[in-house]
Amino acid sequence: MNQPVDLDKDAAGHDTPAAADGARAALTALRGEVAKTVVGQDAVVTGLVIALLCRGHVLLEGVPGTAKTLLVKTLSRALDLDFKRVQFTPDLMPGDVTGSLIYDNRTAEFEFREGPVFTNLLLADEINRTPPKTQASLLEAMEERQVSVEGAARALPNPFVVCATQNPVEYEGTYPLPEAQLDRFLVKLTVPVPTRDEEIAMLQRHAAGFDPRDLSQVRPVAGAADLAAGQAAVRTVHLDPKVAAYVVDLCRATRQSPSLALGVSPRGATALLATSRAWAWLSGRDYVTPDDVKALARPTLRHRVQLKPEAELEGATADGVLEGILAHVPAPR
Repeated sequence: MNQPVDLDKDAAGHDTPAAADGARAALTALRGEVAKTVVGQDAVVTGLVIALLCRGHVLLEGVPGTAKTLLVKTLSRALDLDFKRVQFTPDLMPGDVTGSLIYDNRTAEFEFREGPVFTNLLLADEINRTPPKTQASLLEAMEERQVSVEGAARALPNPFVVCATQNPVEYEGTYPLPEAQLDRFLVKLTVPVPTRDEEIAMLQRHAAGFDPRDLSQVRPVAGAADLAAGQAAVRTVHLDPKVAAYVVDLCRATRQSPSLALGVSPRGATALLATSRAWAWLSGRDYVTPDDVKALARPTLRHRVQLKPEAELEGATADGVLEGILAHVPAPR
């Protein structure tokens, strides 16, 4: 009997260009779905999609009221992935995130009860409001994609992505993330206050009866299969040796900057390579350009550098220092 032929895979079972094109179209459609509830955050949505394609984690930073939580919740509905949210508070314990062993009276045995980390998309809301011990409970999950309890490792679902939010202007009662954990995030996306026109459009939606708690109008336009096809396609994006050298030169320049006490680690260089390839693929190209690297340098590197105290006193910012480095390090032609 003849077996059915999958036109999106070749004889070896690999994804074909048709599958990759379908995945790109589906992931591009996410912006339109998210825009049904969130106004004016296309760049942030694109950053989230890039992180998903790289199987990386995202740190969202913005002042209260810029729809950080709504953005991730809407994205989860448009992606048709399992989603859980944890509100980080000072009394949150590591077991509340990863899960713990519970004694079952019926069987007289301990059984593992999974925590909210066992999901595809985890929203860690206000991650800097919980003590370092609980923050650290995410380290293994983010890096190894597993949770160890009583010496037993339990694998997390695939895909698994953490989207953490934090408020940059409120410091009382917060616990800043240490550099080791910040480095686990692939990108740090700044969620801006909407422009005047975007804010007017937002108010008009609310005046017309929009309810941010009702996401029924958002439909799934992409799923795990689209992400898998996109991830496979990103890995085939060509990297010219000159562009690879440019990525290294940018990262090395941060280590020599007089304004920075801490430059970008080699992990940061590999992260910039990954995000640049993902952006190139989303843009419809199978090769990386220096402009791709420049476009992703700030979101990929801004949380991996540390300003010197004197530079902070002079008003320097991580983005400003990176902008200067991008202007001075020659790009290949």
